[in-house]
Amino acid sequence: MNEQLQVVILAAGMGTRLGMPHPKPLTPLVDGRTILAQQLGNLRAGFGDQVRVTIVVGFRAEQIMMAAPEAVFTYNERFEHTNTSKSLLKALRHTGPGGVLWLNGDVVFDPRLLDRISPAITADESFVCVNTETVGEEEVKYTASVDGYVKELSKSVVDGLGEAVGINYIASSDKATLVEHLEACADSDYFERGIETAIGAAGMRVAALDISEFFVVEVDFAGDLERANVEVGRTVTSAA
Repeated sequence: MNEQLQVVILAAGMGTRLGMPHPKPLTPLVDGRTILAQQLGNLRAGFGDQVRVTIVVGFRAEQIMMAAPEAVFTYNERFEHTNTSKSLLKALRHTGPGGVLWLNGDVVFDPRLLDRISPAITADESFVCVNTETVGEEEVKYTASVDGYVKELSKSVVDGLGEAVGINYIASSDKATLVEHLEACADSDYFERGIETAIGAAGMRVAALDISEFFVVEVDFAGDLERANVEVGRTVTSAA
């Protein structure tokens, strides 16, 4: 593991589809923590105090900053007009040398997933975490080469092998390339567009890392929140 792992949480969006009055990362879960608190707790438990977390804020930024005073913050002042490609771009420009793990601010996940991805982080290899057990129409899907590297990555992928779950890592050697391709993205693009064009145009190699054995839920709608709470409830019960 890197001496200080750099982690970015993308939390600038308005989360209108969930319909909450607060930023989506501050949505409470059944165990009493918010989505953001669950993420931060998992990261600290998995990687220790050396983890350096940068949170990209925008919508109601002050609320998120008050909820996570131990983090570093980057402000996307154009959060109402841009998508995750520009939030990630801002964050990567403010990180130090070395690779970066990043996750969407609405991802609820099994903390054991971090053990699964740690070897790839230690090896400093770019990856996208994928779930091969489901391929939702509204989700970001992927195709891959025979040796397991991502070829296509978007919501419009046809015959996808699975879904990207919103947890990813960019290696130190690939970071400048990804930044270049995020810069070329349209304001409306998701960061997956930058990854996809970096793969296609620059030959960047990004592994499709299968984490299907662990629960991961991106909370976009009320049904997603219900599913996340079922999984979190099971974790709490088993821990007790």
